[in-house]
Amino acid sequence: MLRTDDLQVFALTAELGSLSAAARRLELSPAVASAALKRLEAVLGCRLLVRSTRSLRLTGEGEQYLPHARSALQSLREGQQLLAGGKATISGQLQLTAPSDFGRNVLLPWLDEFQLQHSQISLRLLLADRNADLFRQPVDIALRYGLPEDSSLVALPVAAANRRVLCAASDYLARHGTPQRLGDLAEHNCLRFTLAGRVHGRWRFHDGRREQIQQVAGDRVSDDADVVRRWALAGRGLVYKSWLDVAQDVQAGRLTVLLPDLLGEPAPLNLICAHRAHLGETLRLLREHLIERCQSLLEQAPFAH
Repeated sequence: MLRTDDLQVFALTAELGSLSAAARRLELSPAVASAALKRLEAVLGCRLLVRSTRSLRLTGEGEQYLPHARSALQSLREGQQLLAGGKATISGQLQLTAPSDFGRNVLLPWLDEFQLQHSQISLRLLLADRNADLFRQPVDIALRYGLPEDSSLVALPVAAANRRVLCAASDYLARHGTPQRLGDLAEHNCLRFTLAGRVHGRWRFHDGRREQIQQVAGDRVSDDADVVRRWALAGRGLVYKSWLDVAQDVQAGRLTVLLPDLLGEPAPLNLICAHRAHLGETLRLLREHLIERCQSLLEQAPFAH
């Protein structure tokens, strides 16, 4: 029979990469923690971890089983809260990954507000523009623009109406002029972003009747979306970004939206998880919080009018 404390030892050992560290966190002796892992492996009939005196790693079976162990532990915690009459009181660790620019400059204060409302939540935040492997990395949920390519993942909309906007700093426009039509972009320094090694150099717009595509070029490319935004703020060129990323800069006058009559390409923000078992109270409350904050920014978007 599976024991909850054995699952806790396994999940925490995988997270910390150390059996002794997990034992200390759970206030167990190393011998008791080791016995818990062996007992769990015996029940499952397979090795979950390969251990030596200097290293520890998950086996293939361990990688497959880990998200299920985490989901089971989270479900048990939520069940205890429900029976205690504290359905709105959530606790535990929230493991989240988000894009670099949105994460640093928009999401951080929103997560601060969420933790103030739910003081028993601890946060583990990973910022990266590459798509996280939700089956292998120590994260439960991901905030990502666009729908996941893997159809087995669960995607919940947070800001479905979000789009990209073309913008630049007034300093750049004063030196190089303001583009009046899409073709003018060929004469401007365009700040580009790479994802999975591919440069995003074909900027797509819609004029209300048909899609228009403009090939752009420039002297700066980065795989970090926050770097691209900082270049734009410094007056280095034009940038084509998610409205959520630049809304505060536009409202503060640091960036100006260009060619507002053209619709930028859709950039829906979704909350993604590997299993529906992760869709518990914590995720529901977080999603509601993020939808409300995103909506306040989307109401000010040039494409909202």
